Amino acid sequence: MPNISYVDMELPQVQAFVEVARTASVSRAADALFVTQPALTARLQRLEEDLAAKLFLRTSHGMRLTEAGEAFLPFAVRALETLADGRQVVNSFERGGAGRLALGAAPALSTYVLPVVLKEFAAAYPRVQVSVRTGHSEEVLELVLREQVDLGLVRALRHPDITSTPLYEDRLVLVCDPSHRFAKRGRIRLEEIAREQLVQFDRTSSYTELTNALFRTAGVRPEGVMELDAIDAAKKMVEQGFGVAFIPQTAVASEVAAGQLREVEVTDADLPQRQLVAIRRRDRGEAGGAVAAFLATASAFNG
Repeated sequence: MPNISYVDMELPQVQAFVEVARTASVSRAADALFVTQPALTARLQRLEEDLAAKLFLRTSHGMRLTEAGEAFLPFAVRALETLADGRQVVNSFERGGAGRLALGAAPALSTYVLPVVLKEFAAAYPRVQVSVRTGHSEEVLELVLREQVDLGLVRALRHPDITSTPLYEDRLVLVCDPSHRFAKRGRIRLEEIAREQLVQFDRTSSYTELTNALFRTAGVRPEGVMELDAIDAAKKMVEQGFGVAFIPQTAVASEVAAGQLREVEVTDADLPQRQLVAIRRRDRGEAGGAVAAFLATASAFNG
């Protein structure tokens, strides 16, 4: 920041000067500023002392600017306008109407949920510049802790230095292609799934661990597993009839709605649900501005 030479004048003094110049009257200026005439006169006197110049002459027609006052007036007006503009900008930031917002998001969230939320957010707050970084939940947690993002959108995590805002619950669902025998039946047992080709995605994902735990708990083991590195790839394989898959409901909602995939009920197991949350550093205090606006938008997402 450049070095700035400050003077002793105060905002009320400048306001008093501009109002008297506008009305040519101490009494009318005092009424406009809701102060007494002696208080307003004192402000003008202090301003003249600070500037070491007389700014007004009293005449039979009211207060008239001196040459020094005429020279100072445009700067005083500009200063008040600049402060008013600054107040408006700050208010806009506090309402979330402007600024920057850095987000971190787990892959499934960034691909299938965040675009929907950001579309609504951008429509309501077009002046907020948003950036997004993607990583697994633990990686996003580190981004939040290192203050490289303002908010992290992840599965529920525990850490003493973060606060969490619940967003929605996602659940694993079993999907197959519409011509698969599971689709015709609509209801299936876990041991029958174990005899099918199971398509999994991203072995480092928590969803893979949830799927594996589901089979371990039931005491069965899939006979064939195809491992892919992304949800989209897994969905395409299932669509082509290469197997069945447990996939987060939000990630397959559009394909199920379009009839490209069929959701099948598992009768003998409670498919796991996962709480998705927005995390931020605890020491950042209460959320405000763009962060608060985004949290309100994201919390309205119904999954």
